[in-house]
Amino acid sequence: MLLIEVFTPKGTLSEEEQQALGKRLIDTLMVEDDSHAIEVIEAQRRITQVLVHEPTTWVLGERPAADATAPPRYLVRVTVPASWRKEMSEHTVRLVSEVLAETERAAGRDPERIRREPHAVVLVDGIPEGGVGLHGRAMSSLDLTELVSRPYRDRAAAPGADEPNSSEEQPNPPEGKLIDPVCGMSVDLEESTLTLVHQGALYAFCHGLCRRAFADEHGLSLSRQGGNE
Repeated sequence: MLLIEVFTPKGTLSEEEQQALGKRLIDTLMVEDDSHAIEVIEAQRRITQVLVHEPTTWVLGERPAADATAPPRYLVRVTVPASWRKEMSEHTVRLVSEVLAETERAAGRDPERIRREPHAVVLVDGIPEGGVGLHGRAMSSLDLTELVSRPYRDRAAAPGADEPNSSEEQPNPPEGKLIDPVCGMSVDLEESTLTLVHQGALYAFCHGLCRRAFADEHGLSLSRQGGNE
C-alpha cells in the first residue's frame, strides 16, 4: 500500500475515531503473519499513509433523496502500483470492508449494513509505472520491490544471521512449499508457480517482480529459464 484515503460525511467520526480507523486500516492490511517477512511488512508500513477526508457536501444518487450521514456512507480509495492491483483487489476490498464494519460496531451502529447495503465503496487504484516518487526520484514497480525487500534480504544475508533466509540459503518450509528469497513469503509449489534455478537450487516466487529482483541480483537470465513475468 502507498496511500489509503477515507471519505466520510463531515461530523460522522470524531478525531479519536478517525485516528482509530486509520490505525486499524494499517494494522489490518499490514498484518504481521507468515505472508511476508516482518522486515518487508515494516518497510511497507513506512511508506503507507492514511488520510481521512470530510467533504462538506455529499450528494447521493439514490431516490428518494437520502442523507449521507444517516447512516454514514464511506468511500475508501486504496492506491497501489498498477502491476500489483489485480491480485490485491479482492483481498483489499474484503479487509477494508471488515475494518469499516468494526468502526460501525464500535460506534454502536449496525456493522452488517457495510456488506448488506451499498453504503461503503472501496476503490483500488493502480498508479501507472513510474508514477510513484520516493527519495526524490520516480520509482518503478521493481524499484519499490527492491525498496521494501532490501531490509529482509540484507538481514538474512548478514554473517551470523540466526535464520537462513538469505538468497543463498533457505529454511526448511513445509512439504510442497518454498520460501520466496526476496520477500520471505511462503509459496506453494504448483505447475504455475514462478521459479528459478540458481547454483543447482530451486527458488519459488510469489510475484514476477520478486523473481526479477532475484534474477537481477544474481545475474540470471529470465529468458533462458523461461516463465512468465
